[in-house]
Amino acid sequence: MKRRDFVVSSALGTLGAGASQLTMTGMAPAIAGMVSEPATPASAATRKILIAGGGFGTAFIRYMAELTGKRRPRICYLPTASADSPQGIISFYRNCAPLDVHPFDQESFIESLSQKQGWDEVLLSMDAIVVSGGNTLNQQAIWKAQGIDVVLRQAWDRGVVLGGASAGSLCWFEEGTTDSRPKALSIVKCLGFLKGSHSPHYDAEAGRRPLYHKLIGSGEMKPGYACDNDAGIYFEDNDVKRVVSTRDGAKVYYVSVVNGTVAERVLEPERIA
Repeated sequence: MKRRDFVVSSALGTLGAGASQLTMTGMAPAIAGMVSEPATPASAATRKILIAGGGFGTAFIRYMAELTGKRRPRICYLPTASADSPQGIISFYRNCAPLDVHPFDQESFIESLSQKQGWDEVLLSMDAIVVSGGNTLNQQAIWKAQGIDVVLRQAWDRGVVLGGASAGSLCWFEEGTTDSRPKALSIVKCLGFLKGSHSPHYDAEAGRRPLYHKLIGSGEMKPGYACDNDAGIYFEDNDVKRVVSTRDGAKVYYVSVVNGTVAERVLEPERIA
């Protein structure tokens, strides 16, 4: 058997064993991606992240699909922060229904009898990954215990578009404000793909803005980006390429210390639909 034939047959065999864990829409897209669309080398890829402060619905997923540059891109939902909530998974598929995409989901609360593929085999076969909202602290702990954090870094380096809202936006930064612990908002340390800090739900939860100002003003937290619900940012590497929203009045802010005082610089978004 020639080497190329062996590689192709091995890929097909692996998918056949674990396809039910990959998607509700069938295994053909993954086979096509693994065989006919080789991964972009990390050195040649543009690293892309699309976040929102809250509400990563159809409009954001449509924009994410465009960012992949692929026809019918494979988009995977990773609901670790929501403890693999079935309702969240169903909502993701509903949000994808109007779009020309192949939706997948990958649960984190799994066992090896039915999960026959590694995290790398699943996630690195995707064109984009949407991370759910939920408990960011628990999400980070599970990702690190399972090695998902390492695979997500590989995906980012290869040009897989990453993103999400709430815990799905916070997770990509060095740190940010979270409601993941009892009693009060607090600081959470995250993956650090994007430098600096982040505050989601900036206009939707009363405690977010004063705490973010306090932490940045005191030097406990690095300067960073705050996003209202329905507003977000598209990053290439660590550069802001576009600020977007799906609702009038939703804004994005860069929060830092200027001349000894906390300052908010408004980044006016473009509407997407």
